[in-house]
Amino acid sequence: MSGQVLRGAWLGDAVGDVRIGDGSIAEVGPGLEPAAGERVVELGGYVLLPSPLEAHAHLDKAFLADVVSNPTGDLLGAIRAMETAAHSFSVDDTTNRAVRAIELMAANGCTVIRTHVDVTEWTGLRPMEAVLAARAATVHLVDVEIVALCGFPVLGTEGALHRSLLADAMTMGADLVGGCPHLEPSSLDEATSYLLQVAADHSVGVDLHTDETLDAGVLGLADLARHVAAGFEHPATASHCVSLSMLPEARQREVAEQVAAAGIGVVALPQTNLYLQGRAHAEATPRGITSVAALRAAGVPVAAGQDNLQDPFNPLGRGCPLDIAALMVLVSHLTPDDAYRSVSDEARRVLGREAVSLTVDSPADLLAVRAGSLRQALAAGPSDRLVWRAGMLTARSAAALELER
Repeated sequence: MSGQVLRGAWLGDAVGDVRIGDGSIAEVGPGLEPAAGERVVELGGYVLLPSPLEAHAHLDKAFLADVVSNPTGDLLGAIRAMETAAHSFSVDDTTNRAVRAIELMAANGCTVIRTHVDVTEWTGLRPMEAVLAARAATVHLVDVEIVALCGFPVLGTEGALHRSLLADAMTMGADLVGGCPHLEPSSLDEATSYLLQVAADHSVGVDLHTDETLDAGVLGLADLARHVAAGFEHPATASHCVSLSMLPEARQREVAEQVAAAGIGVVALPQTNLYLQGRAHAEATPRGITSVAALRAAGVPVAAGQDNLQDPFNPLGRGCPLDIAALMVLVSHLTPDDAYRSVSDEARRVLGREAVSLTVDSPADLLAVRAGSLRQALAAGPSDRLVWRAGMLTARSAAALELER
């Protein structure tokens, strides 16, 4: 692999150059001279960053907003709408939409995507087949992790089909076990225990949709922490964790400390939860975002993700991690630096990925954005970007502006 010198980028504390070769950063400093055969990429006017990750996507549902409407605008309305429409989508259609979403996220800077894929009585295994095909078609751009999102119920006689489909999805190549214990009709705690057991049987981790509700009486996060602490030996992620934000501050701290002690990572999903949550609260409407401050104070790694992309759960979204980081500044009161870390450094911690930094020997997974600083990049979300994955330039985008004088 021939080397490259990335010249003249803002590196966070000064303008400098970065030499990359063999998939890693080889040298950082001012005035680096290219060796014979090395390519020079001029990055004057750009800020250079560790590449972001998409910690929570739903590639199988992407771009359905114009086809499947959500009559109530809330979570159950979106779920029921997808159940009704699921038979309409072929494997080829779902594959094409998933590829389109992957390519959009890759062009926006993502080098890793973790996607949840529906495995339900309404979808069967078609979404799994489609996203596996999309992953294979885009392997040169991004690393896609697949979470088998098991439908509910999973317990008892009524859950037999979902249990069978989940087993098949794991055999097909899902990387993690997923599900929605808080939607289990009979027992949230038993559903959590079952999904953890399936993951343990396959020696994989879990990423569970957890407490996606403003009901403070639903607290599966504490159940998950208890089960994981009791001996689950694989990575555990809790996504959403909305009801935590409805608890008294002291109880938030208590649960956050339990989550930290269990080694669970959390994914906040600001865009979709702002859309779905709080519709029944005409006064003092909650934001519907997990308690980021309490979790961070306890030492829990907190990532942020896009979640749904232009579908019944969220009619908007650009598949852009800078947009999500910008939202984290506004809704969770993070600094721009910490907000970007929620889609980069912290996302890597949650997904168990190697750390990336602008230092020698770090993986050369990088994003250059035309902006004078990270704050400016989050504020403007410029289209002018270059993306490197393992030292290879995988995407370049630019916008043209013409103003009549």
